Amino acid sequence: MKRVHMKPIHVSVLLCAFAISLCAAGVAQASKPSSDTKSAPSPSADNTAKAYSGMYAFRKEGEFVQITVEDDGRITGFVSRFGDGESDKGEFLDQFFKTGKLDGNKLSFTTEIVHGVSFDFKGAVDKSEGKNPGDEGYFVLKGTLTENVTDANKKMTSQSRDVALKMFPQDAAPPAAARK
Repeated sequence: MKRVHMKPIHVSVLLCAFAISLCAAGVAQASKPSSDTKSAPSPSADNTAKAYSGMYAFRKEGEFVQITVEDDGRITGFVSRFGDGESDKGEFLDQFFKTGKLDGNKLSFTTEIVHGVSFDFKGAVDKSEGKNPGDEGYFVLKGTLTENVTDANKKMTSQSRDVALKMFPQDAAPPAAARK
């Protein structure tokens, strides 16, 4: 009998992403207002904050950050990225948030250290002009992303850059047959 070997990290990443997607979909369904949000003068702060939950593009193609806004305004999530070091080059790594905070539209998070690397983000969630809810980039995380790298001698170097991380499209759009 031939055994198929899968790398455990890929299976766990897929299962984790699937579980988070299900949770996010449940939160989105539970917090969905009964009337059309386009015609509402201004959604409640809680519903707007929960709408920030989702996947956003990260540094390069295939990488992402998952953000979930909890009921108490706390932010949970993780960064999924490709390793850059000699020992993990090209490997898929997950870095869960150590801390996360949302105050209005101001967002910040710090990841756990994985293979000597952690990330800090400080910025805001902005809505794109001319986009509809569910469209790619409807929400954008704009701010400063700092990558902290600790070498074998425990010396830390930090590199900061301004980023605009676009939200991935959601399944909120009506089916193609309903569009005209």
